[in-house]
Amino acid sequence: MNIPTFSRIMSIVLLATAGTLFPLGASENYVIDTEENIETHIRQAVVKVYAAYNEPDYYNPWSMKGPRTRSGSGAVIDGGLIITNAHIVSDVTFLQVRRYGDNKRYEAYVHAVQHQSDLAIVKVVDASFFDGIEPLKFGALPDAHQEVSVYGYPLGGDALSITKGVVSRIEHRPYVHSSSYLLAGQIDAAINPGSSGGPVIADGRIVGITMQSIPQAQNIGYMVPVPIVERFLEHAAAGDLQGFPGLGLVKQGMENADLRRYYLMEPDQTGMLITDVVPGSPSDGNIFPGDVLLTIGSYQVFNDGTVEFRPRERTSLSYVVQKRRIGETVTVSILREGEILSLDILLASPADDHRLVPLEQYDVLPTYYIYGGFVFSPLSKNLLRIWGDNWFNIAPVDVVSLYLNGIPQFPGEQVIVISRVLSADINDGYQDVFFWIVDQVNGIPVRSMEQLIELIEENTGSHTILENTRGRKIILDHGKAASAHQRILSLYRISHDRSADLR
Repeated sequence: MNIPTFSRIMSIVLLATAGTLFPLGASENYVIDTEENIETHIRQAVVKVYAAYNEPDYYNPWSMKGPRTRSGSGAVIDGGLIITNAHIVSDVTFLQVRRYGDNKRYEAYVHAVQHQSDLAIVKVVDASFFDGIEPLKFGALPDAHQEVSVYGYPLGGDALSITKGVVSRIEHRPYVHSSSYLLAGQIDAAINPGSSGGPVIADGRIVGITMQSIPQAQNIGYMVPVPIVERFLEHAAAGDLQGFPGLGLVKQGMENADLRRYYLMEPDQTGMLITDVVPGSPSDGNIFPGDVLLTIGSYQVFNDGTVEFRPRERTSLSYVVQKRRIGETVTVSILREGEILSLDILLASPADDHRLVPLEQYDVLPTYYIYGGFVFSPLSKNLLRIWGDNWFNIAPVDVVSLYLNGIPQFPGEQVIVISRVLSADINDGYQDVFFWIVDQVNGIPVRSMEQLIELIEENTGSHTILENTRGRKIILDHGKAASAHQRILSLYRISHDRSADLR
């Protein structure tokens, strides 16, 4: 089982989902009389997932990396469904599942997937797979120090593994699969590769799905907690898997007393200073730089950017927004020049749309365009990863800065880079160009791949002039580039000069 990594934070060990123990069609008041029976029913509902997958090659975006395999775990829930991790089934080409104690694999397929929450629903082609299995039910968000059991099929053996531990804390953490910042549960049960997607059980019910771990630490793992799981299931049932909404705000903590006084805050007021607003986001036109965000819904915003989601337990203020679906409204209060205002904000777009450089993308092919042997691509987290696991420290500073801090000025804006050069006579002397940000074409600012192609292909001048953010130029004879075009594609055995989404 491959373990995703996040360079500055942690590596993932995947966590699973399980549920409760009631026969199909039984009511939740159904009681299983003995602890032994409860354990048996849980085991029968935990399955092993086998995935063959093929990831796109962002360095050669017209190609794939080639087929590989991984395995993980899953849990049977109501409706003849299996819940597992998205990273188990991402870029999947063939999927199978196996029951506890069985040797037969059943063909399956992905019914729904949400990469932000690292969750997926799998269906099995042959419905007899579920015969005799009682689906697991979901419990409540566990308390800190509550005992839990983790079920899964880790590497090192083929039998079901069960480890026990306690919930250490509940708070927002980066999800390694998607880089999304969501509520997560930390547990100290031993987690190993292959356990991903398995259920975390407390009192016979699923309270989380195993997700990731920190291999360098002793027994520190993370689960997708039940509130995120239930929200995913709601999204899937509604056919809306866009992700979680966002306000589109750039914020600064206000723990400094002088900073609070400067913005006319009363001694008992707390909040976050708004330093920027993403154009086109839900907050655009409603909230402005210099405002202080005091409350979201019924939750007070503290000076460190947290809210109290349970008594004496805090997490990121994003928690309040992420409890809602895209299209819902949230009421916020702000302090503007000493006056408190109440605003209703329509959460019209997912938080990922408020980024200039997209986070990890799966189940899609890279976008690219080739001209004069130059390969143009929109900057993304996937593209940055061609620098390896340590991309954050070795990729060019300007592109890393855009990834961290870039704000789109209009919906759909992209950063276009020359990701590599296919050496030919036409680009002689430019072969070392790599991750070169294209700021202008013939003096016109470039803000999308479609615009780049239009500026190049509708150019009536004798030359195409590419300029980067530092004022450096690449100048190509437009006629020579057109003449060399097909020869370069044939030389490098590339069938199309652009990705399918641009044809």
